[in-house]
Amino acid sequence: MKKFAVVLAGCGHKDGAEIQEAVTLLLAIDQHGCEYQCFAPNRSKTEVIDHLAGKPMKEERNIMTEAARIARGNVLPIEQFKASDYDALFFPGGFGAAKNLCDYAFKGEAMEVKPDVARVILEMHEAGKPIGAMCIAPVMLARLIPDVCVTLGTEGTPVTDEVRSWGANHVQTENGDVCADNENKIFTTPAYMLNATIKDVYDGAFNMVEAVIECLDGVK
Repeated sequence: MKKFAVVLAGCGHKDGAEIQEAVTLLLAIDQHGCEYQCFAPNRSKTEVIDHLAGKPMKEERNIMTEAARIARGNVLPIEQFKASDYDALFFPGGFGAAKNLCDYAFKGEAMEVKPDVARVILEMHEAGKPIGAMCIAPVMLARLIPDVCVTLGTEGTPVTDEVRSWGANHVQTENGDVCADNENKIFTTPAYMLNATIKDVYDGAFNMVEAVIECLDGVK
């Protein structure tokens, strides 16, 4: 049975992992008969947002503790991740990916991927194993992997221009589509980067997981 690692950035689309993207991704993995293990950084969120009011809150929350809400407690610190233990790696989106896993939300084109997250991505890529990412999370792959091809949904936006400035390529996609960079084994889907419904997000997650499995099985 194939086993996948899923990195969560907390819980909640404004300051953590987008819950619907994370849940549909885990569901898609399970529907394909594969196992998953969730991971998260064991450190504080960069900020906490009141999801009802949409405003920052004056409190501190731990990324892994928050991610445990989605993973039903079954989440490991990202430091324990070993590429040799997993067949593929996945990232749901949400502003947490852009705030807690990297600093794109604050620095834009000058962003950097957090060292603990960069290690996980580069270890998998160097091992020749596939990586999937949803929504805004592909910016991390574009920043770290030379000449990679990703999607962030609509073409001609500031984020697609920034992706190209790093030497990456961008492909416009529609709801449910997957951008497959078979050479780099990178698979991305736009999710809520577009005006999507939860079914659209699910379709993208399902198709992305299927593309990763086909890559692992050598299916063109």
